[in-house]
Parts: sequence; structure tokens; C-alpha cells
Amino acid sequence: MIVAGIGCRPKVDEQSLLDLIMRVTSGRRFDRLAAPEFRKAEPAIPELAKRLNVELVWIDTESLTERQVECETHSAIAFEKTGFSSVAEACALAGAGPKSRLIVMRQSGKDVTCALAQSVET
Repeated sequence: MIVAGIGCRPKVDEQSLLDLIMRVTSGRRFDRLAAPEFRKAEPAIPELAKRLNVELVWIDTESLTERQVECETHSAIAFEKTGFSSVAEACALAGAGPKSRLIVMRQSGKDVTCALAQSVET
């Protein structure tokens, strides 16, 4: 399973999310969109999941915290704003399951970040 994890600023628009996800995935299919629970009020996120016909999972703060040590990129600005230095990568990892691994490190777009993780089949 491939999971696209996202991080975003408040009031992000759906087109910005879509543009970056298409760039990161190179237009290939992915299975799940994972976003931080603290962005549940952002309407663009569920709208995008519906548009792309992928499952949306909200990642809680405990899971984000647990996966920080596995993240490859870190942002002081993200940490200042959210308390997490790597939102997109942690969301991708948490959304893909306990033994997942990053396959695309965080990429940045307009008001949004995205990373891809793959679950490890057991």
C-alpha cells in the first residue's frame, strides 16, 4: 500500500494540494491520503480525497509523535507552528502502518508538503 502524507497551512486550497500530490506521485495511483488530525477543519483535504477516490485517514498527535524519529526531513518552522518538525513524512508513515518506510521524502509546494510511504507486507 502506498500512502501520501500531507502537511499544510491553514486555509490551504484543494488545487495546491492536488498540484503537489500529482508532482510527488508522478501521477501514479496511491491508496490512501493521510493528514494530521489537527487539520480536520480544512475542507480541501476531504474534498481532495473524494476527488481522487482514495481513503482519507486522520493521524492523531500520538502517532505523529511516535513516527518523528523515522522522518528524514525536519523543519524548524513546522515545529514552531505545529509542534512537529515533520508532518507530511510522519503522516505518510503512520498512515501506512507500523513497519512502513518512506519512499519519497517531503516535497514542498504552495502552502503544502507531501511525502510517500509504503507499507511492509508481512
